Amino acid sequence: MRILMAGASGFLGTRLVDRLTADGHQVTRLVRRSPRTPDERRWDPAAGQLDPAVVAGAEAVVNLAGAGVGDKRWSDDYRRVIRSSRVDSTTTLAVTIAGLPAADRPRALLNASAVGWYGNTGDRVVEEDAPAGEGFLSDVCRVWEAATRPAEDAGVRVVRLRTGLPLHRDGGLLKPQLLPFKLGIAGKLGSGRQWLPWISLRDWLDATVFLLTAEGIAGPVNVVGPHPVTNAEFTKELARQLHRPAIVPIPALALKVALGGFAQEALTSARVLPTVLTHAHYPWTHPTLPPALQAALTP
Repeated sequence: MRILMAGASGFLGTRLVDRLTADGHQVTRLVRRSPRTPDERRWDPAAGQLDPAVVAGAEAVVNLAGAGVGDKRWSDDYRRVIRSSRVDSTTTLAVTIAGLPAADRPRALLNASAVGWYGNTGDRVVEEDAPAGEGFLSDVCRVWEAATRPAEDAGVRVVRLRTGLPLHRDGGLLKPQLLPFKLGIAGKLGSGRQWLPWISLRDWLDATVFLLTAEGIAGPVNVVGPHPVTNAEFTKELARQLHRPAIVPIPALALKVALGGFAQEALTSARVLPTVLTHAHYPWTHPTLPPALQAALTP
């Protein structure tokens, strides 16, 4: 397939480009600077600028663009960056797709979203049909997903990837935790009772590739493992695999001091199930946490 990708330089994007290329697909990457290689095309999502001819040459579009939610403290300015980086890129792609003649439109748009859609669900199990929750990330996800509507209204199959917490030693949920764990100064976050919707990197990549050609699937898809765990369970298993103690709990107040506004999201409980993928008989490689962590920690 000919695939156009935004957000190709991020943690997930770089690995997805490698995977798609290895599978024989032709990937064109959208960049906000001058192109340096033949597979790059320039765009300006903040200004809504994208050459329609670039999109017309693609059979599918994958949009993973968005500033990292855990990269900086959440000042008012950075909250605006988190929101605009997602909404502007999605709007630009969806409007451009909708403006093309029907014969030139991509068959599918896979657009990133997040399990932040659901907000704090406590112990309640949530599936794709659950409404949006409350809080900053829920609000972001609501407008982020709504921005795909022009493409959907134009008849393009739109999949909204409500991604959980990918596991890999070089990024995502694991990277910032490895050093404290190895030093023996880590532990559960807050009460530890909050649910973590994790997914192995291998399954995230496989599921995304699966959804590229799953013609019968559209709308929101929870890209999470089928067996969520609590933070306390996650902490215990990670400590076991690292052969380190995890007896220093991190109080909620300390998180708020260290992380600012993001602390509330770190303490949020989201017991999310991948019902759409399960019903589609997606073949999990790492359905449970122990093998997923083992793969994530293996060089």
